[in-house]
Amino acid sequence: MTDGDTVSFTPTGWRTITPRIVSRDSRNLVEFIKQVFEASGEYREGAPTILSIGDSMIMISDTDVRGPTPTFLYVYVRDADETYRLAVAQLRR
Repeated sequence: MTDGDTVSFTPTGWRTITPRIVSRDSRNLVEFIKQVFEASGEYREGAPTILSIGDSMIMISDTDVRGPTPTFLYVYVRDADETYRLAVAQLRR
């Protein structure tokens, strides 16, 4: 992981900071995020799920090791009204 005279301490493709959400129902949270924010990635049981949204990544874990944590994310989207409609529709399922 070197770039000339500098050493990269982050894995390839990752940012310096990666948020991690611990959820009681991570499988459904992963599906919600995939549908609403067009995230890519697959739920992984027993391991953190890694989702990509645009040029960013987030990790989502079950509460088997630690309790759920409040989380706030700023997600920039092309059409906030449409994203809101998608989110409400997903919640009503």
